[in-house]
Amino acid sequence: MAIKNRMTRRKFARTTAMAAAATAFVPGLITSCSKAPALMKRRFGRIGFEVTTLGLGGQASLQWTPSNADPVKIILKAFDLGINYYDTSNIYGPSPSYYGEAFKIKKLIPGSADYDENLRKSIFITSKTHLRYAKGGEGVQDIPNWTDGQQGSHTIDDLHRSLSLLFGDGKGNYPEGAYLDMMMIHNLNFMNEVDALYEGYENTDPSAERIGALAALRDYRDGTNRTGLNPENKKLIRHVGFSGHHDPSVNMYMIQRDKDNLLDAMLVALNANDKLYFSMQNNVIPLAVEKDMGVIAMKVFADGAMFTKEATWTQTPDMVVQTVGSEMISSDKLVKYTLTTPGVHVAIIGTGHISTEESECQLTNNLTAAQVLPDGLTEAERAEIEELAAKIKGGKTNYFQAENRPLTAPETVTVVQKKEGNKRNVTVSWNTAYAGDSPISSYEVWRDGTRLQQIPFKPQRTVNPFTLLESLDDKDVHTYVLKVVDSKNRIAESLPVILDNLA
Repeated sequence: MAIKNRMTRRKFARTTAMAAAATAFVPGLITSCSKAPALMKRRFGRIGFEVTTLGLGGQASLQWTPSNADPVKIILKAFDLGINYYDTSNIYGPSPSYYGEAFKIKKLIPGSADYDENLRKSIFITSKTHLRYAKGGEGVQDIPNWTDGQQGSHTIDDLHRSLSLLFGDGKGNYPEGAYLDMMMIHNLNFMNEVDALYEGYENTDPSAERIGALAALRDYRDGTNRTGLNPENKKLIRHVGFSGHHDPSVNMYMIQRDKDNLLDAMLVALNANDKLYFSMQNNVIPLAVEKDMGVIAMKVFADGAMFTKEATWTQTPDMVVQTVGSEMISSDKLVKYTLTTPGVHVAIIGTGHISTEESECQLTNNLTAAQVLPDGLTEAERAEIEELAAKIKGGKTNYFQAENRPLTAPETVTVVQKKEGNKRNVTVSWNTAYAGDSPISSYEVWRDGTRLQQIPFKPQRTVNPFTLLESLDDKDVHTYVLKVVDSKNRIAESLPVILDNLA
């Protein structure tokens, strides 16, 4: 039975009316009129694609299929409703195969007599790989390599597998002209995984023992063969991205290592309990925005833990939530919260159940809720949703997210001096602080108990630290401290750093 959050066609039409003046036929969401308002779309970062605010997640009933669910029908309904972002992965079991069945029905197989090229261009298909190496890497300690494909596979094997399952025979073959809009690195958790992914990216040597996934994906995006792993110079993907459920500092490191803007998008866990954990919205999302990346939100319902499910990974069909909302909180509030978080373009949500009865159809309800402008909730309304969500399971819903971390001091503060004539030039450098439950406002550089400068906060774009230069006329010992201030005027400061006297 459906719980709470009952949406009518009238409400849908009223909500979407603010999205666009243009109209388009949207089957299943019409009233007595023949047309309904077009779905809201947002510019997908520097990718430029106009993405619908709701995308179809590749898990829930697409991965763990209850007996009363038909995954192909779920996918087809998403198409009929006008959704244009589709997500799957090489570790989602049968999910890519279900997409493949739906794509045949929708005439999305390149080379077939009825191929609908215009429809293909109008949608965005993302698959993911959890394989960190494109060459070598077997037995590297603490580097997880997971796939539903063959043992010993590497990154490009997963790429070919995705294309075969989505557009081909599921046995390794796929037609000429098949491509993915994006291949993502799946589920980053630790810094050493990032290092593995970037191995061989700079000064790529095809004879190297190990080559990380990113160098090879760049080849298959650009049609180059720097790695020696793309001898036919194929272009099989349009964009490269990554996902992260756990630690925003790892996600930030992944982006900071990216000197060439290879990473066009990030899939990140984000829901109304985010601030009770090591916050994604106050840390990595501002960095992604700074680099104009596409931002896809996931875990909007904490994999159902916001409702009836235990706060743990779904592993069996009986764990898939098939209701709409709960007595504690309506699903529309959670969807709107995520989509009004600054920087988010699209939310992907797994669907457990569809129905012709709108009140019971998860997909229709989520799509209706997703028709919200980026500023469609006030800060007070967002705070109210946070308060409601915090009461669910005592706020212990985000089992996938790192524990709460308060505002931290700037890291690796250094002070270096150099004599220039009669002056001593001093360079103060530091790496980013991490925000707690409120965004960072500014950095402050202090010398000998006096504030030298207040610097408005900007995300650290690269691994190169922030710097402040000053000239001193004396030869005395000085003490420097770096402070960070958040939007609630809370302060965290570094340990003092001593600048020795100038001999």
